[in-house]
Amino acid sequence: MNRLFLLGRIIILALLWGWLVGCASSPPTRLYLLNGLESPGREAKAMSGESCDSIGVGPVKVSDYLDRPQIVTRVASNELRLAEFDRWAEPPAQMISRALANNLTTLLCTKTVAVFPWRGSIPIDYQVEMEILRLDGSLGGNATIEAQWMIFSLSGGKKLQAIKNVSFTETTGGQSYAALVSAQSQALGQLSRKIAEAIKALPK
Repeated sequence: MNRLFLLGRIIILALLWGWLVGCASSPPTRLYLLNGLESPGREAKAMSGESCDSIGVGPVKVSDYLDRPQIVTRVASNELRLAEFDRWAEPPAQMISRALANNLTTLLCTKTVAVFPWRGSIPIDYQVEMEILRLDGSLGGNATIEAQWMIFSLSGGKKLQAIKNVSFTETTGGQSYAALVSAQSQALGQLSRKIAEAIKALPK
C-alpha cells in the first residue's frame, strides 16, 4: 500500500512539474489597440470655418466572428484563424467606438463627442451608428474593414440623414500582428473620413 501511495505521489508531482514547465515556456500574450488619427494643431481647427456640432458615436456592433479577444486573420477566402497570443486589449466594439470618436474629434469641429451610452443630459446633434461586417486581414498581405454606418439627427426627434455601406483595404507592409493592426487603424481612418465628410455635408 505504501509503495502504491508513493508511486501515486510521484506521478502527480511529475504531471504538476510538466504543467508548470509548459506554462513557463509559453510566450507572453501581446495586446493591441486600434490607433486614432493624429490630431491637427489648434490653428488648423480654429481656421476651419466649420460650424461645431455635438456628435454621439454608437452603438457600434461587430459581426459575431469578430466579437472575441483574439485577433482574426484570413488564411483563405472562407477560412479564418484566431491568434493564440495576439489579442485585443479591450472588446472590439468598445475599441472601435473609442477610435472612431477620436477620429471624428480630429476631423470635425465639435463641441463634444460622446460614446454610447452617453448621459441623457448631453445634447447630441448627430448620432453615428455602425455595424462592422468585416475587420480582418492576412499577415504580410492586406487588412480590410467593411461596415454599414448611419447618421441620425437628434434635434426634434431621431431622423435618418445618411446610410452607406463601405469597404476599405490597406496593405500591412509586414508579417507581424502589429503591422496588421496598424493597417486596420488606417482603414478605420479612411472610414472615419467618409463619415466626417457626410456630417459636413448635412444641412445646418
